[in-house]
Amino acid sequence: MNGVWQTIWQEGDLVSRGVALLLLGMSVASWVVILWKGWLLRRATRGLERAVKVFWDASDLEAARQSLAGRDPIRLVSPLLAAAQSLAQVGAGTLAAAGDRSQQLTRVLRDALHRILHRLQFGQVLLATVGSTAPFVGLLGTVWGIYHALTEIGADGRFRIEQVSGPVGEALVMTAAGLAVAIPAVLAYNVLGRQIGRIEAELEGFARDLRELLVHQQGDL
Repeated sequence: MNGVWQTIWQEGDLVSRGVALLLLGMSVASWVVILWKGWLLRRATRGLERAVKVFWDASDLEAARQSLAGRDPIRLVSPLLAAAQSLAQVGAGTLAAAGDRSQQLTRVLRDALHRILHRLQFGQVLLATVGSTAPFVGLLGTVWGIYHALTEIGADGRFRIEQVSGPVGEALVMTAAGLAVAIPAVLAYNVLGRQIGRIEAELEGFARDLRELLVHQQGDL
């Protein structure tokens, strides 16, 4: 296989080399994202369960905030609590202060939740793009290689099977390379997407419970 790539690099033109470099770059980028997101989501899954338990075990909101300071390293729960407590600094007479307490909490918790999910979903677009475009990039390299092989045969004026089998076989490697780049990206996109979906559901549940707790406390005052 190394010999095939060496031949493609040495005998290929600018397009062939560009396709090979593009596939290499897409593969490296997707694997970096896969490994990083796998590590991040694994920590997030464990950290979220621990942070939620710490929060509900606290005696009050201030104690919960202090306890979460060192037990929420991915910052999944802390931003929601900080967003809810930020309502105390909202200026009177502004649109942010309009509506009842329940509406204000819904708005700030929703915005904080979106920011957290945006951070967790970082890299998913790259994986989807690599998974959908890498096969076509490899196919471009194959078509270009076959075109050059047939052009050389036409210029030579004589047809021999070895004139076609070698160049065409090397060109088909590009298609295989495109699939080899795309398949891990697609699988990772689906697996990581499911993990993000589970974390999102747990965060939405916690945000809903936090909102009900704060509204209930406000009603008791």
